[in-house]
Amino acid sequence: MSEVRHIKVSPREHEAPSRLLPVAASETGQSRRVADFLLAWWNSGSYGAFDITTAWGLDAALAKDVITVFALAARCNNYPDTLGYGDEFKRVVHAWRPELSELTRARTP
Repeated sequence: MSEVRHIKVSPREHEAPSRLLPVAASETGQSRRVADFLLAWWNSGSYGAFDITTAWGLDAALAKDVITVFALAARCNNYPDTLGYGDEFKRVVHAWRPELSELTRARTP
């Protein structure tokens, strides 16, 4: 297990967001779905909530990573920027919510 910001994160928990974030920042058919999920974790009030039925459009590997990240978020009681993912999440905001990019300046770990 690795420790990020004093929270123990298993290799699987570390790898799942590391796989999802590049997808979320890109322009594939599933990118918006992954971005919506991740941004809901970071700040659902500002970046939007995640409709669980959106996951129906994810392939099995991405859905498994979403489940892993959901479990991590529920277990660690922290936002992703406190786990060291702040810069990657900012890229997702810039890709999918450019009108809200200014909000990311306030969310610096």
